[in-house]
Amino acid sequence: MITDDRSSDAVSRTLRPCGDLGLLAEVDDTAAVTALHAALREEMTAGRLAGVADLIRGARTVLVRMTPRADVRAVAAVVGEIEPAPQAASGPDRVLDIGVVYDGDDLDEVAAHTGLTVPEVVAAHTGQVWTVAFAGFAPGFGYLQGTDDRLVVPRRDESRISVPAGAVALAARFSGVYPRPSPGGWQLIGQTGERMWDLDRDPPALLTPGTRVRFHEEG
Repeated sequence: MITDDRSSDAVSRTLRPCGDLGLLAEVDDTAAVTALHAALREEMTAGRLAGVADLIRGARTVLVRMTPRADVRAVAAVVGEIEPAPQAASGPDRVLDIGVVYDGDDLDEVAAHTGLTVPEVVAAHTGQVWTVAFAGFAPGFGYLQGTDDRLVVPRRDESRISVPAGAVALAARFSGVYPRPSPGGWQLIGQTGERMWDLDRDPPALLTPGTRVRFHEEG
């Protein structure tokens, strides 16, 4: 294990081996993940991370997947020492617009949790730009991070056996859209007709890490 604590201004991280050809970088928060991932992606594009096959983001981790030809020690040195510039955390300029009918089964409960009225919950959800911090849970599911702390709500005490595809939901600091019918414990606030996962599309996932999203209310 390598712990990097160079300065309070740097992105501190802990490096852990993940199998023979994986390296897991643990950082403080999702913003640090975004910055570190962007900096490492730039190194890959420039050809300075030979043997790295992929970079996979999590809530507080970046998994570096390597090929057998990689120099594991050299890659670990880059991951441990690189200092992401602040602008590395910024996303693309384009903002994806997604229409939502705000009629979710948990909308009243979300309002009660937040102390907002239902119209204020809708206004808070549509009044900010969300960014896909990472993907997981199911193909096409993006964990969208916003900027309005008023919408931080807990998961449901009891998960549902089935949540419909297109359900728009909140849990903790994230919003998400269920890409297919599945069990789920997030608070449901609405429904969209947008397809989150389509094998006939390139890429199949509508929401990929770094994608910026704004929701709007549909009648």
